[in-house]
Amino acid sequence: MKHIPRKRFGQHFLSDHGIIDGIVQAIAPQPGQPMVEIGPGLAALTQPLVERLGRLTVIELDRDLALRLRLHGQLEVIESDVLKVDFTALAHAMREKAGQPDLRLRVVGNLPYNISTPILFHLLEHVQVIEDQHFMLQKEVIDRMVAQPATGDYGRLSVMLQWRYAMENVLFVPPESFDPPPRVDSAVVRMVPHAEPAPLSVPLLEELVQVAFSQRRKLLRHTLGRWLEARQFAGHFDTQRRAEEVPVEEYVALAQECSKIDSFQR
Repeated sequence: MKHIPRKRFGQHFLSDHGIIDGIVQAIAPQPGQPMVEIGPGLAALTQPLVERLGRLTVIELDRDLALRLRLHGQLEVIESDVLKVDFTALAHAMREKAGQPDLRLRVVGNLPYNISTPILFHLLEHVQVIEDQHFMLQKEVIDRMVAQPATGDYGRLSVMLQWRYAMENVLFVPPESFDPPPRVDSAVVRMVPHAEPAPLSVPLLEELVQVAFSQRRKLLRHTLGRWLEARQFAGHFDTQRRAEEVPVEEYVALAQECSKIDSFQR
């Protein structure tokens, strides 16, 4: 029975075999690796992955698609909203089953465009159990993820993700590669967690960056400068710049300094 794509789930099913092969090559799955696919849909990517892996865990919200996927003998199906999935608990369960205490997950998927950013931030909470991530996303989202300072695409998403991941745009995917075709271009991003990220308070960095980019056309003295004054920050930080002119490492260093102030004031 033909599955009718559901708009509320943002369903666009990958159908271009050349693109599918390109994605699988980028992921380079190896037999026995613990992999989780988000939103497998009609299994266009799922099948070539599971053929190389042997087994694959998939997360699917659509009840009809989950039912269809359960008929596949090599799939472990989690029928759930991905934002409710505890990836840390999932990794621990896989570790126990495999008898490998250091096992980390490889995560892949064609992410629904309407909730792609919340999914990225949800996974950031579980990054310590993740080996790497390969996602198909709206191209303009990936442009923002990998953007460099002093560009129009550089913003909150760039800083929050580049602090924790090395990222690379690995493949362009045109609309005609899907059924039905979306109205936007897509791309595939590779995200590899940094082995030794700078230690910091994630909520503090998030608040700092949100304030900085809240009025990106203004100089930072109008936004972040006032925020720093309120926190009694006495260090040096040049607020005579716009938010997009500040490199990731400077935001990270500032978050670390502010964290020290918070600890001292307690």
